[in-house]
Amino acid sequence: MGQAYLAQVRVSSPFRLRSDLHVARKLWHIATGLIGMLVYQKAKVSIEFMAISLLVISACSFLIEFLRFRNEKLNAILMKIMKPVMRESEKNSVSGLPFYALGVSLSLFFFPERIAILSVLFLVFADPIASFCGILYGRDKILPNKSLQGTIAAFTVCYIVTLVYGLIYTTPSMNLLIFSIVGGVIGALSELCSQFIDDNLCIPVISGLGLFLLNMLVNVF
Repeated sequence: MGQAYLAQVRVSSPFRLRSDLHVARKLWHIATGLIGMLVYQKAKVSIEFMAISLLVISACSFLIEFLRFRNEKLNAILMKIMKPVMRESEKNSVSGLPFYALGVSLSLFFFPERIAILSVLFLVFADPIASFCGILYGRDKILPNKSLQGTIAAFTVCYIVTLVYGLIYTTPSMNLLIFSIVGGVIGALSELCSQFIDDNLCIPVISGLGLFLLNMLVNVF
């Protein structure tokens, strides 16, 4: 276990690969999501305002990405600043930040508030934890970059998040239990889809759609 962990943490490399644990990136991923949630709650702004703000952030981030690809000096400066949370592949390709803001924004635009926030919580917690477990313990591959162990971790996290989140707004019931279990499946499937689409975009949008449809059948929120 200890040797496997050390093998994944490539201290000597300037940037991490997708196959590295990259703990700093995962903590950054969780922290930015929670800070965004805190700002939304404390500022008491409308969900529409938050969605538009994130869409603007996404557009600006995409513009910066475009500019850094065309300017080596700018790219070098940004890579130096963001080195702790950047991957090797992102030196010459779009980073996760624009997609993160875009995915959350679209979820807030298209789904009811409670469903949208739950889908964002899936992104905040399930994505990094599934990746962590998949890298450390992922022996049975489902897809090239996805393992059974990582998918089980995604399901478990999404199930627990849904159950705890549901208990904030409703009393314990069979409907909530069913919703949480199926919600865990939806979250795990949306995480699997990140094999084909950026996870920061597909997890909140796909899980948001799935949770919205599920809520129409099992009315919890």
